[in-house]
Order: sequence, then C-alpha cells, then structure tokens
Amino acid sequence: MQELIAKAEVLVEALPYIRSFYGKTVVVKYGGSAIGGASIDSIIVDIVLMKYVGMNPVVVHGGGPAISETLGRLGIETKFVHGLRVTDRETMDVVEMVLAGRVNKDLVARLTAAGGKAVGISGKDGPTITARRKTLSHADGEHGTDVGFVGEVESVDPSLLALLRSAEFIPVVAPLGLGEDGAAYNVNADEAAGHIAGALSAEKLVLLTDVPGVLKTGPDGELIGQITANDTRKLIEDGVISGGMIPKVEACLTALSGGVSKTHIIDGRIAHALLLEIFTDKGIGTAIRP
Repeated sequence: MQELIAKAEVLVEALPYIRSFYGKTVVVKYGGSAIGGASIDSIIVDIVLMKYVGMNPVVVHGGGPAISETLGRLGIETKFVHGLRVTDRETMDVVEMVLAGRVNKDLVARLTAAGGKAVGISGKDGPTITARRKTLSHADGEHGTDVGFVGEVESVDPSLLALLRSAEFIPVVAPLGLGEDGAAYNVNADEAAGHIAGALSAEKLVLLTDVPGVLKTGPDGELIGQITANDTRKLIEDGVISGGMIPKVEACLTALSGGVSKTHIIDGRIAHALLLEIFTDKGIGTAIRP
C-alpha cells in the first residue's frame, strides 16, 4: 500500500507543473551524443506523455556520431576545424541522408510506436530554417578557412511547425538549413533549437545531452542547479564554461532573448530525464533563466 501511495504522491507533485505548462510549447533538443543510449525508450515515452497531458513538444535532434559512423563506413575522411566538421559536397550528401533520413525517421518511428503522432521534417522544409554559410573569424584562429556547407541560422519561419502543432502532431526537426543559393547547410542542432524555441515563443527549451549540466569549476565541478543569463555570460568569459558546453548555453541565451521563459541543460542518459526536470520540484540539471 505504501508503494501505491508513493506513486500517487508523485502524480500530486507533478499536478501544478502539468497545470502550469498545459497548452504551452516545449522545444526538446535531443543531442546526437545522447541518442541511442539505454535511456532512449524512456525519453521517447516522456515526450509522448508530455503531449498527452496537454503540452506541445517540438523535437530538434542532432546526429554527429551517426554521421561520423556512416562516413567511416563509406571511407570518407572526416576533418574538423575548430570543432566544425569540414563539409564538402560529398560529405553534405551523407549529412543530409543521415540527419533527415536515418536519425529523423528513427525518432519518428519510435514516437509513433509509443503512441504519439509524429512528423519528421528538416529545416529545409518550408523553409523553416534559412541559413548562411559559416565563416571562421580571427578569434577562431582559422580565419579564411573554408569549412564548406556548414551553416548558421539566419532566420526561422515557424509556420510549418505551428501548423503541425495545431494538428496535434509532434514535429521532429533535423537541423538542416536552406541557403539563398538553394543549397542545404548543416546547422548546429543546439543553435537551431535555440532559434526555433524563440520563434515559437516556447515556454521552455530543454537540451538533452551527455553531461549533467553546467558545472561550477569545469568538468569535475559541482552542478549548478539555477543560473541567470548574465551569470552564464560571465562564466563563459571566465573560462568555466568552455568547449562543447558553449554552443549549448549560447542556444539557451538565444532562446531567452527570443522570449522563452526558461531553458534547461540536462543529462539525457538518465531514464525519464525530461519528466524529472519538468515535473518535479528539484529537477536534475541546470536551469538558465533571464
């Protein structure tokens, strides 16, 4: 009986959050490093449950490891410059195939199997994401290096996503952008998610990754549970936030500047990470607020 009461108490704890977020849009960025782990089934169930309790989840996914694995099988060499995958025409064809095909449709199939109604698109559809070619600056130490079809978000048109949302579908977005030249560009998924959250006036942006969140003194430091946008910028300046965490917090800052109420960076390897962060008092990761 005590076990049943404990389960009921969990539902009672979640009630105010369900009421608060009913009808609200939550953008979930599912990082490529977290996709395919042991927790994927629970994350999929979390997203479907969010939809059934009246929230409007929009999923933006990465796929870097899957891209690297496919390029390796095809014998195509992968080169990185300042953390960016140099993407020539041949590589871009593989990137688009893996992101918009393999990874996107696998997530759609999993969401459907869990009882959801999901539709997979890429940022080229609509177009939802308009991108421009990314150029490296002197600050990157690689000024003038051509990284090919790597893009950065120029604008987001949320019309297609809003249409799918109104029809009760869960949109699943591959981070590809369409350039003015008609070419496809590979856009950082964190960056895409931040801009999409702002364009949709989302209540929350949640980044699922393979780390606990923002840590106080680097990789081995204590987890920061709550932090403001201004303090986040200072941690970047001080070098506490560095490397792969920078694009994640910058995505959060982009979303906040676009009107998103709160952003979260959480460990997607934890079972039911989304429910633990959104529907419990303590949460499990880092919340960044205005």
